[in-house]
Amino acid sequence: MQRRILIVVFPGFQLLDMAGPADVFSTAAMLGGGYKVEVAAVRAGAVPAGNGIAVTASALGEVRGPLDTLLVTGGLTAPDQARDPELIGGITTLAADARRVASVCNGAFLLAQAGLLDRRRATTHWLAAGELQDRYESVEVDADPLYIEDGNVWTSAGVLSGVDLALALVARDHGHTMARDVARGLVVYLHRPGGQSQFSTPMSAMTPRSEPMRELQAYIDANPAADLSVPALAAHVGMSERHFSRVFTAQTGLSPGRYVERSRADTARRLLEVTGHPLDTVARESGLGTAETLYRVFRRRWRISPGDHRRRFHSKER
Repeated sequence: MQRRILIVVFPGFQLLDMAGPADVFSTAAMLGGGYKVEVAAVRAGAVPAGNGIAVTASALGEVRGPLDTLLVTGGLTAPDQARDPELIGGITTLAADARRVASVCNGAFLLAQAGLLDRRRATTHWLAAGELQDRYESVEVDADPLYIEDGNVWTSAGVLSGVDLALALVARDHGHTMARDVARGLVVYLHRPGGQSQFSTPMSAMTPRSEPMRELQAYIDANPAADLSVPALAAHVGMSERHFSRVFTAQTGLSPGRYVERSRADTARRLLEVTGHPLDTVARESGLGTAETLYRVFRRRWRISPGDHRRRFHSKER
């Protein structure tokens, strides 16, 4: 049985969002997977990617016959492309007859605009997650997973996570063995450990409105090994513990305890990336105390071990 994979592109799309999944499916086809990859856009002809390389696409309105998978790419222009009625109309029409629908990176904006993510859990590039949630309140956005399956709709995180998504689709269609063989052929992980938060910039929290809270936030980040208990922090700004906790949470979006742990975890992450310190030293200097606590925090926050993070991100040149 041949499975038609239609990849939707638009001017300014991310080339890797198309090329990664396309190579996964074409490699699986060589192994007997029966995939046929096609590319379509609003208008037939050459469609320039964000890096200037153009691909040849057919017209969405001229696509005929049933589709196995409709896969929508992302790119820097995707949020603006979501306002193109021809593009969204084409996606909506083709999705109705496709066995499943998927997006790569912020291609999720196009699925959301087409109503395909309503009341569904979805992911996108970590940089775009906040905007996606703000624009489409009916979507439950989770910025950490590399991909999410909700019914017959799949979404993936940033850029190369489209490869993770495509491998998962091959595994669903043909089993683990074929997906493993495709991954080996492409020299990529079949299942990458952790989520995309391990690749994101250090934690995000709202900047406090008041000067005392801003100064305290900076103090916490600069002194991870200090006493950062609620009593100590409340005394630092001259507030009662109860009032301090309420004000800090309201102005940063995080409780004091949660903010401190995240700040210490990000400090530990940076130390692992730029130093060769032993894990117990990293734990002590980041305020996490022991290597055991460091390990637990990393497993809980990023689903990888501190050692794995160092092996993947440590720079010997720093």
